[in-house]
Amino acid sequence: MQHWDLRTLEVQPHQPQILQSDRGDSRSILINLPSGEALQEHQVHERAHLVVIDGEVEVDRSGEVISASAGTFAVFDPHEPHEVRAKSDARLLLVLAPWPGSGHPGARDE
Repeated sequence: MQHWDLRTLEVQPHQPQILQSDRGDSRSILINLPSGEALQEHQVHERAHLVVIDGEVEVDRSGEVISASAGTFAVFDPHEPHEVRAKSDARLLLVLAPWPGSGHPGARDE
């Protein structure tokens, strides 16, 4: 078993910390997003699970915007465009599954 206290783990802005990564399974990433900054609109090949640990963000999915604070859990389908904007300093957990997803540049056909 691996485990972390996501509220106290050191993670620097602009330096996401990969907590766990298993090819074909999942990847877990801790992100420190300072107030006023954003994960600009993007999409990933995997299903993305986003957990707000601390702070407050706005999540924009194709014009549908929700305000998300600590405890919010959001799930995005593979290739679903979305943007996350920090309304205050925010700590986020991002889980990508499966890792790597279908069509991911790092995936190898087996």
